[in-house]
Amino acid sequence: RRATVLGRPAGDPAAIARVGALIEGPGFYPYLSGRANLRAMARYRDLPDSEVERALERVDLRDRGDDRFKAYSLGMKQRLGVATALMGDPELVVLDEPTNGLDPGGMADMRALILDLARDGHTVLLSSHLLAEVEQTCDRVGVISRGRLLEESTVAELRGGRRLRIVADPV
Repeated sequence: RRATVLGRPAGDPAAIARVGALIEGPGFYPYLSGRANLRAMARYRDLPDSEVERALERVDLRDRGDDRFKAYSLGMKQRLGVATALMGDPELVVLDEPTNGLDPGGMADMRALILDLARDGHTVLLSSHLLAEVEQTCDRVGVISRGRLLEESTVAELRGGRRLRIVADPV
C-alpha cells in the first residue's frame, strides 16, 4: 500500500516541511525553559525565533515561556507540545490527544484553538478516544480499529440512525 501526505509520498521532505505534529506525549529537555526548548526545535527546522514567540502566544504560554520545562504542569507540557506543532505555520496539523492533562478551561481553550486553525485554512487531524471532544471539535470522523478504517462520515451521520441490539442468555 502507498500513502501520500499533501499530495507527496509519505516521508518526502517537501511534505514533512508542511506538517506539524504532536504525537503521544511531548518530549523536551527538562532543564531548559519552554522558550529555549522551542528555540531548539525551531533551529532544527530552520525557523526564526519569531515563530517561537508566535507559537507561545497561540497556546497561551508566553508569560510562562521562561519557566523550566520540568516545572510545567502536565497541561502546560501539552500546550508546549502543541506550540511545537504550530511552528512554521503548517498546512496540516496532526494532534494526538491534545487535551490530555488539561483542566476543563484548558480543554475549552484547546478546542477553540483547533477550530481557529481550521477557520484559518489549516487541516487538523485529531486523534482522540474522547468522543465528546471529537463531537465538539471535528466535522468529519474516521473510526479506526486494529489499523483498519471502519467508518468515515460526519459526526451527525455517524451518530444518527444506528442501533445496537444486545441479546443475553440468561437475561
